[in-house]
Amino acid sequence: MMTLMQAEFAKIKRKGFLVLAFLGAFGVVAMQMVNYGYRKEWLMQQSTDYWGYYLINVQGFIPLAIVLGSIILAVQITGVEEETNAWKHQLALPLSKKGLYAAKFFVVLSYLVVASVLLIIFTIAYGIFLDFNQSIPYEIVFKQSTLPLLAVLPIVALQLWISVVSKSQAVAITAGIVQFLMTYSAFSFPDWTPWKWIYLPNPIWNVALGISVGIVIFFMGMYDFYRKDAK
Repeated sequence: MMTLMQAEFAKIKRKGFLVLAFLGAFGVVAMQMVNYGYRKEWLMQQSTDYWGYYLINVQGFIPLAIVLGSIILAVQITGVEEETNAWKHQLALPLSKKGLYAAKFFVVLSYLVVASVLLIIFTIAYGIFLDFNQSIPYEIVFKQSTLPLLAVLPIVALQLWISVVSKSQAVAITAGIVQFLMTYSAFSFPDWTPWKWIYLPNPIWNVALGISVGIVIFFMGMYDFYRKDAK
């Protein structure tokens, strides 16, 4: 598995995945740079818990950012294979198709983890810059930046599945757009729909749903890829 993941990292080394992880995390906090840059005094009058109110503002942009980032990563990692026509070459080698699929999933996941870590750093750094003169709620920042990643695992797994097995990358891109729009409109959906889980108020329930359903969709996609011929 590690060998396959190293091969995947090598293939995408110059594809800007790290830049995407950086921009995703920085973009979320950059919105607050603009927000607090223009109306800091008014925002600080809204609550005496300056850090808490700041984190609420940051959190508002996290769901869409992480969903959009996961969709782009899943589409791009399979797009590399399309560009180089590498599917048939890879599958002609004595490689495990299940291992190849899993490697792509965990590579996408690893970049999302990088983005989450960067989000923690940027959130704390800008909060310190704002000089709230209050203790930093490290635990809240950590949970706010990492738990959404686990809640969107079903979306990541579904997008990778579609991207890998579809005959055209246009299908994967279209599916990604649909998933993003469904996440954007998820407030009007029932609570059982995966696109709404990232917004649910109970983080333990979000994570439990995300991990369990994400694992199921991951194995379904792996099995589907295993039984199909190379594109």
